[in-house]
Amino acid sequence: MCAIHQPNLFPRLSTLAKLFAADCWIVLDDAQFTRCDYQHRTRLAALDDPAHRWWLSIPSQLPNGRNTTVREVVMAEPARSRQRIARILQQYYGCSPHWPALRQALAPVLDVFATSDRTAAVAEASTRALLDLLGWQGRILHSSSLPARPGRSQRLADLAAAVGARTYLCGSGGMSYLDAAPFTANGIAVAPFTVPATGVWETAREISSIWPLMRTGPQRLVSSLHTIHSRGRTRAIPGSTP
Repeated sequence: MCAIHQPNLFPRLSTLAKLFAADCWIVLDDAQFTRCDYQHRTRLAALDDPAHRWWLSIPSQLPNGRNTTVREVVMAEPARSRQRIARILQQYYGCSPHWPALRQALAPVLDVFATSDRTAAVAEASTRALLDLLGWQGRILHSSSLPARPGRSQRLADLAAAVGARTYLCGSGGMSYLDAAPFTANGIAVAPFTVPATGVWETAREISSIWPLMRTGPQRLVSSLHTIHSRGRTRAIPGSTP
């Protein structure tokens, strides 16, 4: 089972849950960069007051203007961004009993600022760090290194086929435009992925998954993720298999 998603900076819980449910995450790094998305920013929430929210962004430059792809985006102030991320995250979550685990997981993310000038590298590392914290054992590949034909659904189907996936995990947003035919042609089932609209899932709908991690801890969050899967939140749509 594979999921295809652009690298997000400390992604929202729904995004992290989808990737956690997959065996393979294909990082969509050759799509067009979108400033109003989560590719270079995340929305934090105060530990004890999730209504108190604040954007944490990495100032970025687009070498090719609007045609710049995700992997081409360059950080404008990497050293300053590194310091700011480390300081703000500790400020928001340093009092959590689970902060030591997050602080350790953040170390390789902060190291990326010294080895790469690409915003996507930091965003991908931040997602990988959270997945590692949850004990995810999947593999990560990049769309830019895989063969795929043009066309939105065709491209996604080809990427899934390139990694040998038998099931494509699709978020609710993607289901609104997805054409299952190219997947069927490749023998790949399309499985919609949804999360509950209650409890921590509703509270954390628009904020970084760091907040529920620091509120409940990795173990309880993993237990919640497994419960979602066991209740059939991920099911292949009718007619999506040959």
